[in-house]
Amino acid sequence: MNTADLLQRALHFDFLSLEEGVHLYHHADTASLMFVANELRKIQVPSGKVTWQIDRNVNTTNVCIANCKFCNFFRRPGHEESYITDIETYKVKIEETFRLGGDQLLLQGGHHPDLGLAFYADLFKKLKELYPDLKLHALGPPEIAHVAKLEGLTHTEVLKALKEAGMDSLPGAGAEILNDRVRRLISKGKCGGQEWLDVMRACHQLDITTSATMMFGHVETIEERFEHLVWIRQVQSEKPADANGFLAFIPWPFQDDGTLLKRLRGISNTVTADEYIRMIALSRIMLPNIKNIQASWLTVGKTTAQLCLHAGANDFGSIMIEENVVSAAGAPHRFTAKGIQESIRAAGFEPQLRGQKYNYRDLPEHLEEQVITY
Repeated sequence: MNTADLLQRALHFDFLSLEEGVHLYHHADTASLMFVANELRKIQVPSGKVTWQIDRNVNTTNVCIANCKFCNFFRRPGHEESYITDIETYKVKIEETFRLGGDQLLLQGGHHPDLGLAFYADLFKKLKELYPDLKLHALGPPEIAHVAKLEGLTHTEVLKALKEAGMDSLPGAGAEILNDRVRRLISKGKCGGQEWLDVMRACHQLDITTSATMMFGHVETIEERFEHLVWIRQVQSEKPADANGFLAFIPWPFQDDGTLLKRLRGISNTVTADEYIRMIALSRIMLPNIKNIQASWLTVGKTTAQLCLHAGANDFGSIMIEENVVSAAGAPHRFTAKGIQESIRAAGFEPQLRGQKYNYRDLPEHLEEQVITY
């Protein structure tokens, strides 16, 4: 393979193969990858704006039987620290979110053995009755698969009921690495990779907007990273023409602090800033049919995330008024609304507040500044 030829093909939005992506990973220099990815970003998102969001990650429950080896957040059923969030708690959190300029909850939890479709449908309906303008970016493919198994329903039946109850979009949670060799080692209790993809196919057929993710830098091979990208690209190519499908792709490095993967197997996060920037660039190159690439400032920090904006990323994601899962594994970085805008400007771009479907939002006239407490 010829590296220069592959980069030239990438500039024409060709679908590079798994093997060609791996070749670029091993042989293309970082500057070349950044240049090509930045050129693609300028074509796909020509505004010169970098989008960001104000929302809050609220956990429906911390009870989970998936037993992922990278998660410090979950508690087993019956644990003294286990909980199911009640409506009064949601009301307090939602009203604070509105005061801080947010319009959305990212609602996720665990694989609770007793919470089925009725629980989530009733919750979504209640929240929408109380707050009609609230957006619900809720659950994820593993939770959809879990509920479908509990109820003996298809993915489509579960998704249709949740959409009717008020779910606005579905996060790309629980993808990790989609190869089942990896999943058996780190997240055996979750759905397999192909089922994750099948849930997303069902979403797209129902015109439910989704995102896709990748958590890398643990037990996967480089080939398995690119297999993951190719599979996501394939599902996106199958979506109905009028559906958003995967509206964004968000890769981040494994956070290892206190996890079973680190304590029992000695697996640490060794992803350098250079490697993360290269993976952002290669994500833009390998996923020419996904418009938005998000840099994970939460896990890599401000400076690396700013460099990613020159390597194909066009989005900084949310300030995350609250985030409990990745933070529990050691992600230390925080942003306020003011801080994220200053960071984007310092990188040479114009910050633009957005909604989940990448619709532009005006900054609220009276924006209460968040005080970082977590």
